[in-house]
Amino acid sequence: MANHRADEKRFLDERGSGGPLARNGQNPATIMEKPVRERIVDCYYWKAYCFGVNEADIVTRCVEDVTFIAGTYGDAQQPSKFLCLAFKLLQLGPTDEIIRLYLSYGGEKFKYLRALAAFYIRLTYMPKEVYELLEPLLSDYRKLRRKTRFGGTTLTYVDEFVDGLLTKDRMCSTTLYKMQTRTMLEDLDQLEPRVSPLGDIDDLLESDPEELEGNGNENGNGHSQGSERSSSESGRATPNGMDVDDET
Repeated sequence: MANHRADEKRFLDERGSGGPLARNGQNPATIMEKPVRERIVDCYYWKAYCFGVNEADIVTRCVEDVTFIAGTYGDAQQPSKFLCLAFKLLQLGPTDEIIRLYLSYGGEKFKYLRALAAFYIRLTYMPKEVYELLEPLLSDYRKLRRKTRFGGTTLTYVDEFVDGLLTKDRMCSTTLYKMQTRTMLEDLDQLEPRVSPLGDIDDLLESDPEELEGNGNENGNGHSQGSERSSSESGRATPNGMDVDDET
């Protein structure tokens, strides 16, 4: 059983040489930038609620405490609870089986737990595993609240968050390591070509527009989901109408 020290800054000092590396070969203690790490270990939430927790407690903390995804935010750039729990996962180094449970069974019930697991996977897993585990989540359209670095709140979706993890260089105040693209992994025969839920793009281009529209109406939720998503994408603003930054 792991020993928990009162001063958890020891994690930042000692894991560089003696601790196990993440699955992608990186040192988990230095995946997040030093200013972010220092803000996390100095914040109240980390000291009060993240000391001595284990992998099971992470679920409880995420379900009870996390109500939005974010990195550091506000005038003081304080770390979000989401970011604190992500850093705790880096410290704990849970097994692959536990992360998959977070992502699948737990994620079906608790969307922020799924977002947390997806973020951890992007930080610590090999590119092939990242694509295999995160791409199925692109069909998860549940809503998430997102707080920007300036403190404003906006709406996003699980699939948008996952797409950002796969395509962006920085998410939640954390620089994501440079991954091989999906095309490169397909050329190396490490991944099979991805089949879009929409089907073959060539067939879609050759189809009659009226036929496509009829299929959309039969699905029942195509129009409402599209209009809802378009209003969210075009209106990157807080309820008071102020523009917000795209970075979480």
